[in-house]
This record gives sequence, C-alpha cells and structure tokens, in this order.
Amino acid sequence: MMSKHDLAHLFNQIGTLLEVRGENPFKARAYYKAARSVETLETDLDELIRNDQLKEVPGFGPAITQKILEWKKTGTIGYYEELKQATPAGLLELLRVPGLGPKKVAVLASTLQITSLEMLEAACRENKLLTVPGFGPKTQAKIAAGLEFIREHQGRFLWMQGMEWALKFRTALAEHPAVSEVEIAGSLRRCLPLNSRIDLVAASTHPAEVTTFLTSSELEQKLGLKDKAVTQHTEGESTIVFQGEFEVHLSVVPPAAFPAALCFHTGNEGHLQALSKRATELGYQLQPDGLKKETTPVDCQNEAELYQHLGLKYIPAELRENCDELEAAAADRLPKLVEPEDIQGLFHVHTNNSDGLNTLREMVEGAISRGYHYLGIADHSQSAFYAHGLSKEALRQQWTEIEQLNQEYPHFKIFKGIEADILPSGELDYDPETLAQFDFVIGSIHSHFQMGEAEMTERILKAMDNPLLTMLGHPSGRILLSRPAYPVNLEPVIEKAAEKGIIIEFNANPFRMDLDWRWCLRAKQRGVPIAINPDAHTVEELDLARLSIPVVRKGWLEKSDVFNAKTTAQILAFFAQKK
Repeated sequence: MMSKHDLAHLFNQIGTLLEVRGENPFKARAYYKAARSVETLETDLDELIRNDQLKEVPGFGPAITQKILEWKKTGTIGYYEELKQATPAGLLELLRVPGLGPKKVAVLASTLQITSLEMLEAACRENKLLTVPGFGPKTQAKIAAGLEFIREHQGRFLWMQGMEWALKFRTALAEHPAVSEVEIAGSLRRCLPLNSRIDLVAASTHPAEVTTFLTSSELEQKLGLKDKAVTQHTEGESTIVFQGEFEVHLSVVPPAAFPAALCFHTGNEGHLQALSKRATELGYQLQPDGLKKETTPVDCQNEAELYQHLGLKYIPAELRENCDELEAAAADRLPKLVEPEDIQGLFHVHTNNSDGLNTLREMVEGAISRGYHYLGIADHSQSAFYAHGLSKEALRQQWTEIEQLNQEYPHFKIFKGIEADILPSGELDYDPETLAQFDFVIGSIHSHFQMGEAEMTERILKAMDNPLLTMLGHPSGRILLSRPAYPVNLEPVIEKAAEKGIIIEFNANPFRMDLDWRWCLRAKQRGVPIAINPDAHTVEELDLARLSIPVVRKGWLEKSDVFNAKTTAQILAFFAQKK
C-alpha cells in the first residue's frame, strides 16, 4: 500500500540526485520543500487528489502536482527514474561517507571527476582533495577516516534487518518435512547490534535434502530473494549470499546433536572455551556433536539440560559473551532479564511540530493502542533549526494541546518534555525558566562532533550539572554503519549520572542502539536507571522500544533497571522529586 511517506521519500531522492549532479540548487530545494509539505499534510492525500485540491497546497506548483498524480497512477515518478538512470551509482555511494553531503559530492564530481568510493580513496591518498576549494587538510582527513569506517563495516548489517530475514528462513525451514527442529544461531541470536552473517542450525535425519532446499529456486521464490548466489554446499552445510550483502549459513545435524550444535554455533568463542573447560573439569567432553561422559553420550533434550548437566542455570543467548555469566549461572545469580511487556510507557517521542511525521494526537493514540500508559513528548529544541526546533511560542501551543489531550484521555498520561540540544559550551538549549516548565528534559548532542575526547566529555558533564536535566540522550552519538561514536569517556559520564540521579537513554532506533550493551552493564552496576526510548518520529516507530529488548538484555538489564518499566504513579513521583 502506497503512503504519503513513500511519495515524500521519492521527492527527497529527486532533490538529492539533483544536488549530487550539481544542478540548480533552487530546483533541488523545491523537491525537498515538496517532500516536507507531503509529510506534514493534515488532509488525506487521496482526498486532495479526488477533490482536485493539490494545487491549493503551498509548494505544490503544476510540476509537483503532475508528478503526484503520476505517482498515484503508476507507483513511481518518471523524472526520478530518469535521474537515477543518468546518475553514476557511485555518486550516491559517496553519500555514505560521514560528513560528505550532496553539495560536496557534486563539487568532487565536477572538479576531480570522482564518481566512486575507490576514486575518492585514491584522491585522498594522493592529496588531490587539497586542490579543491573548500577542502582543506582537516576535511580530507575526515573523509579518509570516513572511508576507513565504511571499509571496516563492509558486509555488516543491523540486528533488526538480519533478524527479519533470519525469521523468514527459520519459518521456511521449519515447514520442510525433513526438518524436525531449526533455530537461529550466531551473533544474531546473541543480539549484537551489528552482524556479518545469518546462522541457522537445523535437525534432520536427511541433511542433504535440507541443505539442497536452502540453495533451491523454490526457497528463492518463496522468500523473494534477489541476486542469490551459492558459495558453499555439502551434505551438512550450505551458505548462500543474497541482495549482495546478506550471507546465510545453514548447518544440519542429527536430532540428538542439535542442543550441543546450537550452543556451539551460537558462541561466542570465549563463552564456549569457558564452557568446554568446565565440562572437562567435571569429567565430560563437550563437542559440537554432543555432551559425553567419557565415551558415553549424555542425553540432552535441549540447551537447558546441557547447561544443567554442567551444574549451571540456563544462560540466555544474549549473555553468552564471556562476561562472568558462567560464574553467575553456577551461583544462581543470573539476572531475570527485562521483557517487552515490562515496558509501561515511552519517552523521547517526536511529533510533526519538529521533525516527526505524525501529529501529537496520532502519537498519543498510537501509544494507547499499543497498551502503553504514558508518553513523553520530546520534540527538538529551538537551536535545532535543521529539525524545525520549537520556539517558545510553539512550545506554549504544544503544552496547551497536551493539556487538552490529558483531559480527553484521563487514564493515560502525556508528559511535557523536550530534546534540548547540549550546546558546544555544555549549556542546555533554552533558558532555565523555560526548562523548568517541562516535566522532563532530555539533553542530546546533535552538532560539533569533532571535539577531542576531553572536551566532549567535559561538555556532557557540564550539561549533567544542570539540575533541570532529566535524561541523557543517545550518549555516544553513534549511527551504526554511517557514523562512528564521537570521542567521549563514558566512565565519568556514568559516574556523574549516578551522583546526580540522571537517567541514561538506550536509544532503540536500530541505527543507534545507543547506549552500547557493555556500558548498559556498567550503568546497571552503578545503579543508573536506563530509559529504553524509541526516538520515534512516526507512529510505527513507537514499536522500536519493545522490539529492541533482546539487544537491551545483553546489558544484563532487569525490569528494576529500566526507568520506563515504572508505573505512571512512580514516574510522577520521580519527576516531582527531581523538581
């Protein structure tokens, strides 16, 4: 089903293509404006088309109107397809380099004829960028670092992307008559934010049939795989690559060996070494084909029984990172990990008052329909001009609407919040009088990422000294596969949060997953509450908090560690005490 978001995306793509081609900037701006107008439409797009009212929308001239009608009829826009066809694919690849926007790409293409990542890398190596106006040594160094970042992450994909495909493969394999059991394994099962392969383990007495099924055109058609290639195929193992980036590895083992094989294929290496050492000390042998006492196989129906034979409580896959989980399992000290249903409400939610796509009412009703009890609205602050940050007048209008909705929905609580920019000085956006009127304040860094570690750390610590700061947003600033974390020492940040009673956000956007799980564990150890926030810009993104729970669990987090697992009354009491 086509939506206005799809149309807005097309218009944004046209604007980007025009910019990288170095064409008239006013033309590109017109398409960006049209995209924004589409996203913020309050009237249904189909209704505007039916009533011939498109031309009445600001920014919709004859050319834009014609393209909207064409999109409605065909599902695409011919002008976009033409631009895409005429633009070297490598130019769009250049946009993956952190800090390299469409305008700079256009300059590089026109001055140095750079149209690919390889050409850009060669130009950096030969210092050719220094000959281009506006590209000094710092810019070239930044671009070179960005290219290195891309190379390091080549072939990797996000956990949510990989899990979506892995579940499809698991379902298809489970339906095969020769498969008695199948599970996802590897780093995906351990819920790492970034992964390089989809691993699956299946149990079968007819392994050749199962591995052949993975490589078959039948499965390819069933799952809609594109550009599939077989890179390994034996009776017990098969590997395929599809869409040029997803590698899928399947191991097929006898049913009796399935628990041990699943354990070994899940990893990690350190966990397996520690587990095998413990088995040896207890007189067992643990191998991928099973657990043995001397030469006699030990019957294990599942992984839980395997761990039980070794005197351990079952260790959830998320915790198998060789971080003292065996010691905790032996002493019955494993945490009761947080579950999706523990989340009672959400913070860090944007509306179309700043850069969100849905209205305040739509976000509230979306949260209610998902069974939440409260919602913390946190649009961007005034300095965030790039995200249509809220002026003081816009804030007053939003607060009035929040009060009205709180009366309309008496059993649901809407909290007045803001995502205030942490300015380079460490000050929070807005004056203290304005900040004091919010129920909560999230402080986040959105600019000046190039500070040194000491300077960046001090910037954050200064913001945390502000008594009106409630939460620290996306603490490392990383955007997975696109931008590395800014240099910051998170140890004193966590210490300051513990001292000041500040909540630290786990940003559940799949491209962020920030705070990293290792630092979540450190925050837990220091008693710092974690808010699992969706950073939602659409109603659909309200789901991200619960969907990200498996990754959150890697940090050993329990319900008691999670701020938004509290009830509405507990949240109100916390905010009152903070005031």
